Amino acid sequence: MTDELNAPLGRTRPPRTEPAAPRRYSARAVAGGAAALALALLYLAPRDPFGGEPHAVARIEAAKTPEPPAAPAAAQGPQSASQEPKADATAAQMFEEAAGVKVTRRGGEGGTARIIHVEPASGVRLPAAPDRRVTEKGPHGQLPKIGPDGARPMDVYARPFVASTALAPGAPRLALIIGGLGLNAGSTMQAVDQLPDEVTLAFAPYGADVDRLAQQARARGHETLLQAPMEPFDYPHNNPGPHTLTTAAPDGGSDDLHWLMSRFTGYAGVMNHLGGRFSADESAMSGALGEIAQRGLFYVDDGASPQSRAGDVARAIGAPFAQVDVNLDEGGRTEPLEAALARLETLARGKGAAIGFANATPAAVARIARFARDLERRGIAIAPVSATLAARGAGAAQGRK
Repeated sequence: MTDELNAPLGRTRPPRTEPAAPRRYSARAVAGGAAALALALLYLAPRDPFGGEPHAVARIEAAKTPEPPAAPAAAQGPQSASQEPKADATAAQMFEEAAGVKVTRRGGEGGTARIIHVEPASGVRLPAAPDRRVTEKGPHGQLPKIGPDGARPMDVYARPFVASTALAPGAPRLALIIGGLGLNAGSTMQAVDQLPDEVTLAFAPYGADVDRLAQQARARGHETLLQAPMEPFDYPHNNPGPHTLTTAAPDGGSDDLHWLMSRFTGYAGVMNHLGGRFSADESAMSGALGEIAQRGLFYVDDGASPQSRAGDVARAIGAPFAQVDVNLDEGGRTEPLEAALARLETLARGKGAAIGFANATPAAVARIARFARDLERRGIAIAPVSATLAARGAGAAQGRK
């Protein structure tokens, strides 16, 4: 049909033809074409100029113009962020000085690793222990001895007494001893930190880390003593511990005393722990005090036993000796402790010197620390126990200047 509806705009429809049959290729021809295509792609692909060798890519940027130097501090406005580290360092230094510590930073001021050295608040430094001049090797460890030049451990390791210029000449001296330390590291360091440096610290010989703790106490400026366990009247029901000095020891207790003395170094004297029966035995005390004096140490009796013969023996053999005037542990409550401290202060004023002793309970340490810091205001010098000895041994001057 060739009417206008079937042939619009005068166009004629081309004759209809049948589609040609698809052309067939052999498998060999297909494989050859694929190989040719692969070669073409390989040739056209971008090549690696380094031939697969390791290489790095760096980005090149234009150099930045250096900033002009900062204006003088007087002409600057508010402090910039770049100045904050210096300001922080200055503030840290001021804090360290106020706290009595010195911080050494590894790697310069910007380093993160720090070593903190705690300086004694009073500025008194004690020599490092052990000092070879006054130390020898014993069967159980290092023992104190009198040096070839006559130096004694009691002189080498004692804390020097430095009277405050705010006190009147000849002001009474008051010594405080806190005992039972070295058994627990936490409570020991609490006492070391809280108590004024002039307070003497007595260490028991049984702590696992007693030598390190005693050295830390000395590094803070505290004079130290060895607390030697001695036989009480109800021994062995009440047993102070291994190597207790007893009246029945076959060798007079010499080997046990050497064991106790070798537990740590740097102590200036020996103090009893318990020992009611031992201190009442004149023969036993003569042997122990003779050995202590021959090794250049002084002895402190805690004053707890009325039967103690320690003072008489010490005077008879010329051993450096001191005796506690007031046991501050009486009662264990606030009121008795306050009364004991008041009595101790009264004795110091009347006698010119007095010694008080207490075990290191948290409550006693806190209260005694406050009491000790207030002594200077009341006209009394707080002193290490070595500055209050009743006898100083042959050739030594009485007291400390």
